[in-house]
Amino acid sequence: MDTILGPLYIAVSWIIVQFHSFYSLIFDKDSGAAWGLSIVSLVVLIRICLIPLFVKQIKSTRNMQALQPKMKAIQERYKSDKQRQSEEMMKLYKETGTNPLSSCLPILAQSPFFISLYQVLSHIAQNKTVGVIDQPLLESAQKAHIFGAPLAAKFMDSAEKIQSLGASVLDVRVVTIIMIVLMSASQFYTQRQLMTKNVDLTVKTPFMQQQKMLMYVFPIMFAVFGINFPVGVLVYWLTTNVWTMGQQMFVIRRNPTPGSKAFAERQERLRAAGKIVEDPATVEAKQAAEEARQNRQQPKRQTKSQRQTGSAAPAGGAQNRTRAGSASGGTDSGQGAEKKQSLEKKDAQDGKEKGGASGSRTTKSGQRKGQQRPKHPSKK
Repeated sequence: MDTILGPLYIAVSWIIVQFHSFYSLIFDKDSGAAWGLSIVSLVVLIRICLIPLFVKQIKSTRNMQALQPKMKAIQERYKSDKQRQSEEMMKLYKETGTNPLSSCLPILAQSPFFISLYQVLSHIAQNKTVGVIDQPLLESAQKAHIFGAPLAAKFMDSAEKIQSLGASVLDVRVVTIIMIVLMSASQFYTQRQLMTKNVDLTVKTPFMQQQKMLMYVFPIMFAVFGINFPVGVLVYWLTTNVWTMGQQMFVIRRNPTPGSKAFAERQERLRAAGKIVEDPATVEAKQAAEEARQNRQQPKRQTKSQRQTGSAAPAGGAQNRTRAGSASGGTDSGQGAEKKQSLEKKDAQDGKEKGGASGSRTTKSGQRKGQQRPKHPSKK
């Protein structure tokens, strides 16, 4: 590994030494500020150089989101033929100009620098020169502490090794735990921001499930592997996470994914600023729909007793209205009332007559039922 990455060790150590020479004009050359800011500046320089890859990553991620429905259709169509499925996938990538590995390019490009910095700090902890860091610079780096923790110290280092670097075990472990928590929190927030604001929620794809899984996997990975990283490497990775978070916030605000929540917020800001002029008919239709939604009232939920009372109320109201109407019209139509009484008497008499007739018929039928015919002599 040292033979393969030897030239990169020299490049990384040279960049750190140049930044250290600059910050030594402001801070003490043996201070943690001079060496810590040198590592932060290394991160910033690398990330600036990787901006074109970051832009390519964004485009690739959006293309992959758009292709998810087609990819799923191909998988369903050729589920029994894996070779044909792979061929169709590659054909789809070629036609759309999408590279699935483009989303991993920034991480892959950073990996050699990350490994090189890890090895440089490990050499410093072992009191070995590396790259352009000679013995005087090695001694200066070993004296550098960040909040009481040496740059080359690890969480899992023994008490003897930490004491040889001029620090205590408590200081090293407190500083490393705080940095690991900050690393995990920044990574989680970055991934969550991507999922909640910059994803088209109208299309449900497996890509969204993968991103949601990574939102929880990456912080756990940082927490597990972070205890084996030197403090200087934790500074490097924490700075990388903060840079990624800020860069993503800028991209989401300026160039969000169409159909996402961030895209709708950007459109509203542009409308408020007068930079987007919509069709008047569209504006009127939206206003009418909004007014209809506001004016629409949902019926209140009623209990069973309230529903029964409500159904009985109209009948009582109708009776009251009838009585009120008869009372108001009684003064003007006395003759009508007399006719009504005479008609009621006539109906009562008719009812009695009918009742009598029906009673006689009932009596006769009862008599017929009570009587028994004599049996025929032949049946005895």
